Parts: sequence; C-alpha cells; structure tokens
Amino acid sequence: MVTMSDVARLAGVSKMTVSNVVNNRAGVSEPVRLRVLDAIQQSGYRLNVNARTLKAGRTGVIGLAVPGVDQAYFGMLGALVIEAAQARGFHVAIEQTGGSDTGEVEAVAQSHKLQFDGLILSAVVLDPREQAHSWGDFPIVMLGERDFGASIDHVGMANEAGTRAATEHLIAQGCKRIANVTGWTLEGVHVVSRRYQGYVDGLAAHGIGLDTSLVALSGMSMEDGRRAVRRLHASGVPFDGVVAVTDTVALGVIRGLADLGLRVPEDVRVVGFDDIPESAYTTPALSSVSPDHRWMAEKAVDLIAARMEDPTRPPEEHTAPFELKVRESTA
Repeated sequence: MVTMSDVARLAGVSKMTVSNVVNNRAGVSEPVRLRVLDAIQQSGYRLNVNARTLKAGRTGVIGLAVPGVDQAYFGMLGALVIEAAQARGFHVAIEQTGGSDTGEVEAVAQSHKLQFDGLILSAVVLDPREQAHSWGDFPIVMLGERDFGASIDHVGMANEAGTRAATEHLIAQGCKRIANVTGWTLEGVHVVSRRYQGYVDGLAAHGIGLDTSLVALSGMSMEDGRRAVRRLHASGVPFDGVVAVTDTVALGVIRGLADLGLRVPEDVRVVGFDDIPESAYTTPALSSVSPDHRWMAEKAVDLIAARMEDPTRPPEEHTAPFELKVRESTA
C-alpha cells in the first residue's frame, strides 16, 4: 500500500508538507502543491478514509448534485470533480436534481441524511439566501450562473465576458447579422440571461444595435437548437452568424442549418459555449467559449475542504478563467 511517506519521497518534500496539501492547510506554495498532487496521482496514493473518519467524525464522501447526468457538460464536470476529490482522498456521490427546486432541496436534505462531508450543487432554481438558515454549518458550494450575492461559496463562469468575446469574434470574421439562439427565458438572473447580456454587449461594443428578430428562444437540447434555427430561417430574417447559448444547442443549430442546405462556416458561422469534448470532433469542429472546467472542479473541492476546516470563514466567490477556442465552424 502506498503511504504518505512514499508520496513525500516521490515529490521531494516532507511528510508534513504532503499532509498539509491533502488537508488543504495554508503555508504551501502553489508549485509545491502541484508537485505533491502530481506525486499523489502517479503513486496512486489514497488517504485512509476510515482512519480519518474515526479521527475527525467524517465520512470521506462529498456529494455532487447536477440537473441531469445525461447532459454532456455535467458528465464532463462530474469526471473532473471526481478526479479533484480523489486527489484529496474523497469519494463522490452523484445525484440528479432535474433542475427543479424540489430536486435541489432534496439533494441538500439527502446529503445531510447520508452524512456527506459536503455538497457541490449545480443550482438552477435554489437560492441559498432563502434556505441557508436550515443548513447550519454544512459545507455547500454552489456552481452555476445565478446571483447568490455573498451568501455562500460559489464558483461560476464568465458568462457575459465569454459570450461577448464569442460575439465579437463573429464580427471580426465579417458577420453582419448575428443571431442569438438562447434558452427558454431571458427573465431573471441565470445562465441564459447572463449569456444573452454578453451577446448584447458584444454588439454594442461595435456600434451594432440589437435586432430582436435575430433572438431565437429555445430549450437547451440539440433538438431545441435545430428547431430554433429552422424557425429563424422560416421567418425570412437574414443572418450570417449564430451565437448559441451552449455547445449542445450549437450542435443542434449546425444540424438545422444542414437540413436547410446552409453550409457552416461558408454561409453561416456558429459559435457555442462550454467547450464540451464532442465540440472538437464534429464536422465542422465547433468554435466555443472554453471555461477552465478543471479549475472549477478543483476550486469547488478546495472550498468544501476549507469549509470543513473552518465553518465560520466568510463565503468566497470565484469566476473561472476562459478562452475562446476557434475551430472550423467560424474559421
């Protein structure tokens, strides 16, 4: 069995430094922390969860609750959270909320009931400002794009900035009439409204006024994207570019354009958001706003561990860095 001493020798550090890293204690520089995590991965070291449970009253399990495990984005996120958690000696239990308030409340309740050490919740509806009084000091990290204020640890994406960058990229590629195939509603503060605002900001930055006839509401599936772009075309509104709310919707848009005999990127350029793995393998490969998903997963696990160590510390708000991956769909 690989021991902490083995990891220390492999990383060229002390056993105490390894302990500090796996327990998220302060005083370890980032290069050393990364070297220790790499040694943990290479050696296959795992914390003795039973011993830690007896010592600290913990189970060694954290929950991850997402709207749907059948969605490509959440499958990718789940794998990254599991990897980040394993490096710290945690197991991950995954739950599906259906994106409903009932499902999200139940995920929190079940995590309490099963005595998880914490919960990473990708929230669509739940507002911690209305619920936190019943959570006590249970460690919860919110993922997602809603405005939670400063009420809870939160890791989100640069939705406005990312979608603005995608819109400006299409403008730079010569697009004059850019459509936005977005989600189910623009009311409230959530991923759809935030990314829509980024689209509006991108147009405004280049002196282009918003034409609401170019905004197509849809759901969040590939079929929704396909239907939305076909409705847009049937309306007779000309467009030469599409900013889609997600990669999943963008892939449906490309399919819908092909149904209409329109070529991507020759007739219409298309860009998505999320950079799911499938995006690089479609024909044409999809340009996409690419948040650092690994960074998000590691930050969420770090925040759970920090909250376990100090339940009284102030909540933290973090936004993942991003880049625009330019591929064939806009080349």
